[in-house]
Amino acid sequence: MPVASDADGLGQAEDGDLPINELFCSLQGEGRLAGVPSVFVRTSGCNLRCWFCDSYHTSWEPSGEWQCVEEIVAAVEEYDADHVVLTGGEPLVHDASVDLLDALDGRGYHTTVETNGTIFREAPIDLASVSPKLATSTPTAERDPKGEGEWADRHEDRRLDVPTLAALVDAYETQLKFVVTGPEDMAEIERLVSRVRDAADTPLHDQQVLLMPEGQTRTELETTRSVVADLALEYGYRYTPRLHVDLWNDAPGT
Repeated sequence: MPVASDADGLGQAEDGDLPINELFCSLQGEGRLAGVPSVFVRTSGCNLRCWFCDSYHTSWEPSGEWQCVEEIVAAVEEYDADHVVLTGGEPLVHDASVDLLDALDGRGYHTTVETNGTIFREAPIDLASVSPKLATSTPTAERDPKGEGEWADRHEDRRLDVPTLAALVDAYETQLKFVVTGPEDMAEIERLVSRVRDAADTPLHDQQVLLMPEGQTRTELETTRSVVADLALEYGYRYTPRLHVDLWNDAPGT
């Protein structure tokens, strides 16, 4: 299947370069490694368009600077952290993400890749943090932040790929991290988890399924946090905070 980056507006790149939207050091805010000091390398370009995307300038309006792997690694090494999070956008749309992961692995970094689970790459990934997109993510006309739903069909067609999700579970230590808007999402989550379990050879345990409240600000999280925590208790899955939002609200570089 061809990979569509949809990274319009970034100009031409040299072979092996990556479009870097931002690179910074902070605490991991989500998932099983929440609270761990980490360097975040955020690429631009995504094959989906979630209406609630918290990195708008990597998807809806991709922006960034093309950099070679050596430049990126040098910038990572300026920080005193041994965990690196490769995120986006969707970092796995870019062939050079594998080169970057190889280089980071060679220097002893623990690597987490934040991915939507629609693309598989063979690479040294210590933790595949997979966030499958639910039906509530589709940018319908009434939710589209940029237009009138022009992306809805493409997003809906691409947002789930069960064989790819199963391949990630089989190849890597994996967490499935779902953005939850409310109880109405749980039936879809249950169905998808069951389908992935059926398709994968490796067991997918309940503790690997994480429920995360939707919200980009503290105010938004106040309305979803307790609801999602209760759902995690009810279904036996793991709750994950959005620690960076709790600490710094929606400040950039966090």
